[in-house]
Amino acid sequence: MNRKYFGTDGIRGRVGEGKITPEFLLKLGWATGRVFGKQAGSRVLIGKDTRISGYMLESALEAGLAAAGVDIHLLGPMPTPGIAYLTRTLRAQAGIVISASHNPHYDNGIKFFSGTGKKLPDEVELEIERALDQEMTTVESEQLGKAFRVNDAAGRYIEFCKGTTPWEIGFHGLKVVVDCANGATYHIAPHVFEELGAEVIAIGDQPDGLNINAGVGSTHIDNLQREVVAQGADLGVALDGDGDRLIMVDAEGKVVDGDDILYIIASARQANGGLIGSVVGTVMTNLGLEHALAGLGVGLERVQVGDRCIMERLEQKGWVLGGEPSGHIICLDRTTTGDGIVSALQVLSEVVRSGKSLGELCAAVVKYPQELINVRLENGVDVMASPVMQEAVRDAESELSDQGRVLLRPSGTEPLIRVMVEGSDQAQVRDLSERLADVARELVAAG
Repeated sequence: MNRKYFGTDGIRGRVGEGKITPEFLLKLGWATGRVFGKQAGSRVLIGKDTRISGYMLESALEAGLAAAGVDIHLLGPMPTPGIAYLTRTLRAQAGIVISASHNPHYDNGIKFFSGTGKKLPDEVELEIERALDQEMTTVESEQLGKAFRVNDAAGRYIEFCKGTTPWEIGFHGLKVVVDCANGATYHIAPHVFEELGAEVIAIGDQPDGLNINAGVGSTHIDNLQREVVAQGADLGVALDGDGDRLIMVDAEGKVVDGDDILYIIASARQANGGLIGSVVGTVMTNLGLEHALAGLGVGLERVQVGDRCIMERLEQKGWVLGGEPSGHIICLDRTTTGDGIVSALQVLSEVVRSGKSLGELCAAVVKYPQELINVRLENGVDVMASPVMQEAVRDAESELSDQGRVLLRPSGTEPLIRVMVEGSDQAQVRDLSERLADVARELVAAG
């Protein structure tokens, strides 16, 4: 589907440029209000992460929604999955997330949830785009929207998260380091684990508007690794800036990624009869997970990268579990979207129930060597379409034979092409990935 404004996951960019400006957000708020304000008493929720630009963008969206005659309920800093949950339980027509997820502070973006707590269907995004191309008008004064603050938003979401674990399981005796990425979970995640009984050491919980994802969180895991070992903790939990991704660390400081987490949850669900159908992964999912799931008698289906693709396949099949190596895990038997805190709680519950360590629970996942290199795109060069690039990929695939695979794909959120090679031989994988990345860099440099 060709979109003029929306990308693969909402609208994202550098603050002050392109579509991430007060002017555009004012019009976007108004267009959203036109689409969702067709019934009396319509209201839209707005939540944000901890970026300093959130104040500015929130105000612009609020003004646009009010001009369209829609009431606004402000949640303040709130994880993306928390906004999805509150949109559904507060019976709002839509929820708006102001966040650029794992990106640096100078980026920001807008994501939407429908009243069901799920990402917007394509046809609704297109309807908003059509409204954006219309002339902006303002309703009569007596019809203007009002703004309200939801003061208990964090508490509501904390209780929801706790409710996704069996009531008889507590985390007493577990020592957990929780890295909040200086993002939207800073005032929520530590309380969830503490209230369930764990001893919590919180890091990345001092946001200042500029330090979100800066050397902390699920994209900078080394800080958590050091802290888990130094504190003698049982495990570590790393969330990203908006709280929808999860990476974990075992007691020895070893990274437990999204593939490992998927295996642990799938194994637990399989054991208690709660796993429906197969697990959905992506083209980036390691072959090691596929083999480990096969050992449980569980299938793996791959889709294109992105939680939207995973969600579509889960809903098509009526299945409940899917995710990405990056840590975006969807447990549809617990919630409606990817949720880092909820996913972590499923893993900790299995640690307690089984009496095994985090490392022991994912030991069956033996990863194939995999190298991923990001090459920055410039000058509008279409690397993927280049005959030179295509020939290089064919040569690499020929060298790997049936012992691996090559994947080139554009990033959906940044001007990058991702070069991934997976195979049984680490040295070969590294060599082939570097060769392919060099070809991509040369094409970009040549313009």
